[in-house]
Amino acid sequence: MSLVLDGSAGVTFPTGSGIQGAQSKVLQVVSATYATQTSTTSSTFSATGLTATITPLFSTSKILILSSFTVAVVGNSPANAGYALYRNNTTQLIYNSYTENGSNNINYLTHGESANYLDSPATTSATTYTLYYRAANSGTAYINSGSNTSVITLLEIAA
Repeated sequence: MSLVLDGSAGVTFPTGSGIQGAQSKVLQVVSATYATQTSTTSSTFSATGLTATITPLFSTSKILILSSFTVAVVGNSPANAGYALYRNNTTQLIYNSYTENGSNNINYLTHGESANYLDSPATTSATTYTLYYRAANSGTAYINSGSNTSVITLLEIAA
C-alpha cells in the first residue's frame, strides 16, 4: 500500500476498500437532527423523530451514541416522563426518567438532556438508533419543547 506524507495535509492513503486506519480509531461518523416539537400522554414508549442509521464496517466495532435534546413535562404534581435509546426499534439500551413538580397543569419547564451509550451491535448490517419517550402520572411529555433542535451522532469505533 502506498502512503503520501504531505507537510500541509498530513498522512493520506489511496482510495480503496482496505482498512484505512489503526485499532481504536473512529472509522465513520453519522449525525442527524430533529427540530419538530412532539408530545405524548401515553405511558408506553413511542419513537421521536430523532433517529440515525449507521452501517458498521466490522462486526467487532463499537458504536458510540451521543444525543442531546430538550424535554419538558406538564401535569399535576408530580408530572413524570421518561426517555430511552433503542437499537433497531426493538432493543432498549438505556432508560432515564425525570420528574417536575407543578400543579394544575401549569408546569412547563424546558431543560436539556442527553442520552449517551457505547453499544456493541455485533453486525455489519444497517443499524438504527432512535430516541423514544413516554409520559406518566397523567402528564404530557415533550421533546424539542420550546422549538429547539435535537441532535444524535453515531461514531463507529474500531475494536
